[in-house]
Amino acid sequence: MAIAASVSGTAAAGADAVPDGKTVVVLGDSYSANKWDFFSENAECVHGDTSWPTQLAGLMHSSELLDGSCPGASIDTPPGYTLGIETKTADRAGAFGPRTKLVTLQFGLNDHWGSNDATLWSSLQKCVFDLVDGCGPEAVDQGRMPDYHGVSGAIYAQRISNAVTYIKYYAPNARIVLVGYPELFPSGQDTVCISVLGVAPYIQPRGRALIEFLDRIDQAQREAAGLLGIDFLDTRTPTAGHGLCSDQPWLNGFGDFRADPGGLPFHPSAKGDSVVAGALYAKYGQ
Repeated sequence: MAIAASVSGTAAAGADAVPDGKTVVVLGDSYSANKWDFFSENAECVHGDTSWPTQLAGLMHSSELLDGSCPGASIDTPPGYTLGIETKTADRAGAFGPRTKLVTLQFGLNDHWGSNDATLWSSLQKCVFDLVDGCGPEAVDQGRMPDYHGVSGAIYAQRISNAVTYIKYYAPNARIVLVGYPELFPSGQDTVCISVLGVAPYIQPRGRALIEFLDRIDQAQREAAGLLGIDFLDTRTPTAGHGLCSDQPWLNGFGDFRADPGGLPFHPSAKGDSVVAGALYAKYGQ
């Protein structure tokens, strides 16, 4: 109870309004929300029409899905929405209860890790799109890339444990699932790229630091799920071969007609999100 209180504060009072809870609760970052309001000064919790939570609700033919995901959200890195804030907000909306069957968590890419304060967003300009200095392993020591050496299953589990404990208590019948990120680039390579208009890819030949960061987040999520006794949904395997700059991308480049030309760059297209929604439905939707 003390651990739960550290996440929710007085939020439990809000849950009393709808004590049974929602069937499905989604907590996550822009890979769940898949939309960004570029004209807003605040990181509002907007949601895309083809995001995987929206498609999952359609597959389940249910309005009992509460999508609490927010673009830019992190596990616990300010200044935006965090897992704790999303959990508290969802609780106030009556999300958690004995009727809750599924709670999904998709976080990690927007956090500080290890010895520096870099974020993946800041590293795009300072590292990925820097053709002079590149984005090799040395970028970590230079503070231009999140410190992937500080990413591990144990650390990831510790950072989400309060929220998981709270959800387990107030939604005792729910399966809690860490949703992995789709394949952006094949694991282990040095080169990263992103398609521009579907014809002229931007190529960063020294991108190993980004690849390593993504690989370690994926491994940390898998390990953290095991440590906390919750599930992990692998989305890399079903999206393999369809990353950025692949022949058939399921993630958006810049105006790439082969995905969603107006979609959020570096994020899944409608097709990519349908794969995630389908995987969740196949495993938990019955």
